[in-house]
Formats: sequence, C-alpha cells, structure tokens
Amino acid sequence: MDSENWIIANLEYSLDTWNKYLSQIWDLITKSPTEFRGGTIWTVMQDIHGALQAVGLALLVLFFVVGVVKTCGSLADVKKPEHALKLFIRFALAKGVVTYGLELMMALFNIVQGIISTIMTAAGFGGAPKTILPETIVTAIKGCSFWESIPLWAVTLIGCLVILVLSFLMIMSVYGRFFKLYLYTAIAPIPLSSFAGEPSRSIGKSFLKSFAAVCLEGAVIVLGCVIFSAFAASPPVVDPTAAPVTMVWSYIGELIFNMLILVGTVKMADRVVREMMGL
Repeated sequence: MDSENWIIANLEYSLDTWNKYLSQIWDLITKSPTEFRGGTIWTVMQDIHGALQAVGLALLVLFFVVGVVKTCGSLADVKKPEHALKLFIRFALAKGVVTYGLELMMALFNIVQGIISTIMTAAGFGGAPKTILPETIVTAIKGCSFWESIPLWAVTLIGCLVILVLSFLMIMSVYGRFFKLYLYTAIAPIPLSSFAGEPSRSIGKSFLKSFAAVCLEGAVIVLGCVIFSAFAASPPVVDPTAAPVTMVWSYIGELIFNMLILVGTVKMADRVVREMMGL
C-alpha cells in the first residue's frame, strides 16, 4: 500500500469507527432496557428487584413507625379518625409504590422514550448521521508526492487518534447512562419504601427525580446528535488552492471541533438535566 492510500485508509478507518459508535448510541437511546442483549440483563435485574422487595417492605414498616412517632405528639393524636385515615392512606400508597415500583419506573421511562421519538421525528432523522471523507481531501492526498505526504502522516495520525479517543469516550458515556437505568430499577424498593414516613419521604422523591434525570439524559443526547448532524451535513469548508497539508489539517481540525461539541454534550447530559430539574 502506498503512502497516499495509507493516509486515506487511516482517515476512513477513524471515520468508520466514529460512525459505528454513533450508530450504537442511536440504537441504545431508542432501545428499552428490557430488550438489550435479548433481555438477559433485564431478567437478572427483575430477580434482584423482586428479592429486594422483601427488604423494602420491612423498611416500609420501619419508616412508617418512625414517621408516626415523629409526627404524632401523643397516642391520642393517632386515635383521631382524620389522623388515622391520613396515616392509613400514606401507608397504603407507600405499599403500592414499593409493590408496583418497577411498573411505575418503566411507565416514566416510556414517557421519556416518547419524547425522544418526537424529537427524532421533528428533526427528520431516522438514524445516526454519517460522516464521510470529502472527495476534495481524497484528491488532494492522492496528488501528493512521497516527501509531501510525510507531514500528512503526522497530521492524520494525530487526528485519527483523537477521533478514536472521542469515539470511545462517547460510547462509554452512553453505556454508563444505560447501565444506570439497570441500577436504579434493581435497587428501587429500598429508597421507595421511604414514602411510608413523612420525615423520610424526601429520600423517595429524590430517587424518582434522579431516575427521571437519567431517563431524560437520552433526550439531551439525541439533541446533541441532531446538532452534530447539522454540522455533518455541511462538511468543513476547505480551500482547494491551499497546500494538501493545510487542507487536511483544516478539515481534521474543524471535524474534531464538531466532534468535541457532541462528545461534550453527551458527557454533560446528566449535569445539564440535573441543572434543569434543580437536583
């Protein structure tokens, strides 16, 4: 393989890797945890959730008793019909939340998935955007002599390494969000049991807000992909009269800048959502 083809092959390989991981992100965002890996992981999480329900019900009683002690000044307060009814309703609702917590969380997740689908439909995207090496760059590289191609090796090598690193960082962030969904659903009965007591209900509220934030991260990531696709639809402007090294460096520099915007948006999705929700 000659030097020109080596340079082009490296650029195309790095862009293919970027496109592959971007397609995986698109697939992960639109996929339900119940479908990932054929549902095997979800089955394990359901078993753990079911096992922790017993612990959650035990904590439910504990939180309820502690709540009664802290909110009632004396036994006479508990005997009041209106107060006793209030305590009964609180306990019943908390019991329902622990028992059907998984269904509640999946309903919330499905609502957010509907939001994500609406964003995709409104943006007019059916899949992940593709980044392709412009023909202008290919022609310029092929027109270089051996000595002219030497600086191109360094430029493309650095650019390709940066693109590959950004690809790995992006996919790791999205996988991290996806696995957090499993962690929240598995351990849900324990924090949800805190709704039984008025002093401790803030724990349950904080848990549900955090879970909603994790779900909404998908919407922020999709918006980042939409913004990047708008950049990708208009390739970096390259001066055809410039030297090949200048052309390639200009193209790679602007391409990496656009990729940094997307990777930064993906990695900061949780922070953006938490700031919006006041968490």
